[in-house]
Amino acid sequence: MDQEFHSRNQYVTLTLPQDNPSWVWDQLFRWPKIGNLHQINRIMLLSHMRSVKYEVKTSRDVRFERVKVRIYQPKASSNSLRRGMLYFHGGVGRLGSIRAYERTCRYFCRKTNSVVVCVEYRLAPEHPYPAQFEDCLTAAIHFLRTAQDHGVDPSRVVICGDSSGGTLTAAVAQALVNRRDLPKLRAQILIYPFLQNARVPILLKERTLVLGLKYINLDLGFIKELFKGCHVSEQQRLKYQKWVSPDHIPHEFKTRGYKPSPKSPPSEEICEMAKLVFDPVFSPLLAEDSVIAQLPETFLLTCEFDVLRDDGLLYKKRLEDHGIKVTWCHLEEGFHGTVFLAVFARLIRFQNNICYKNMHIHFLYR
Repeated sequence: MDQEFHSRNQYVTLTLPQDNPSWVWDQLFRWPKIGNLHQINRIMLLSHMRSVKYEVKTSRDVRFERVKVRIYQPKASSNSLRRGMLYFHGGVGRLGSIRAYERTCRYFCRKTNSVVVCVEYRLAPEHPYPAQFEDCLTAAIHFLRTAQDHGVDPSRVVICGDSSGGTLTAAVAQALVNRRDLPKLRAQILIYPFLQNARVPILLKERTLVLGLKYINLDLGFIKELFKGCHVSEQQRLKYQKWVSPDHIPHEFKTRGYKPSPKSPPSEEICEMAKLVFDPVFSPLLAEDSVIAQLPETFLLTCEFDVLRDDGLLYKKRLEDHGIKVTWCHLEEGFHGTVFLAVFARLIRFQNNICYKNMHIHFLYR
């Protein structure tokens, strides 16, 4: 996969700003191709870069109850209430900030004429799981209740997130389906989300799996057993195989090579230790049908060169099986983290980023 990806994306356009710290320059040139830049390094890099000023009317930091957020108001005038977007950033629950996503949120605010709220949820390990979900849910509830105070139509609130932020988006949307005291979400936007941890083998590469286990405070000493699927009991296999199965992945996504994974016998000790991974807050793909059936319209982005690709494909199927309208954007030459590059039009240019930006904005304007 890596060889094919690099052959397609051997050249990218780079125009580096002259006022960046030397650390940022070092990060950009440490790898010969931007595709080798890991998601974590991208987040760290963006946290050190000076914010580009995509023009918005105002941006200010406030608190939704205990949760810090940054609110972006569009520059264009409006005689009516606007669309609102809550953004949950990625970073495996341990990295990222509203500063790192400044460009992304300003871009969405400017291009979609929406009020954008970026949530600064607490990070692990200082704030253990599920503090991140709790903060995002608190912010969402507060925003839905006070939307008009920010010039937003409560019936036009969208929640959005990338990577683990997409996980938080899916989990928050599920948590809100039975809240009759709140306006319904207009839509959810899931950008290459992580949605499950129950299949054998686990879909993530070892480095990302380690971060995920740290996020939920699990013992890393069992990582080899987790890769073998020893954390999945036979009862759980039978329950989840209707939702998480290679048979649900379309054939065209197996053409680059697919080898079925042999089953490994479950370990009672590891099953007990790892039961948290089956919590729908951590693995939204495993939510019950009664919850999935009530979810809002969805925009779902997947990338061909991404270990989370199949998570998105499986969630798309579950949503559509329950009659949920899904707008699906698959970037055939995309890779995990491409949403960052999509807003760096003057810094890095990829054709698939243009496709993503156009589809995302078109979805919001419908």
